[in-house]
Amino acid sequence: MVQVTFISNDRKVVSCPEKSNLLRVSLREKGGIPFKCGGGLCGTCKCRIEQGIENTDAVKPKERKILSQADLDGGLRLACQTFVNGDVSVSW
Repeated sequence: MVQVTFISNDRKVVSCPEKSNLLRVSLREKGGIPFKCGGGLCGTCKCRIEQGIENTDAVKPKERKILSQADLDGGLRLACQTFVNGDVSVSW
């Protein structure tokens, strides 16, 4: 199991299976990541992977339309487009 720490939600820690969608984990476990569309169109679920960026999947084309290369280099991702394969800590 993977551990996700929601830093902006009092460092709440939850467990989920590998290859879980970050936004869905947040919704299921009341992690608190803000969202609107859930489909990579609005950018509301933009969050920073503070630790464990290497445990996320490849950046999707939808993310590249909303996030700049500097954003991506700084650890920003769209939670709705990000799948976790290992422990991560996320803030927003």
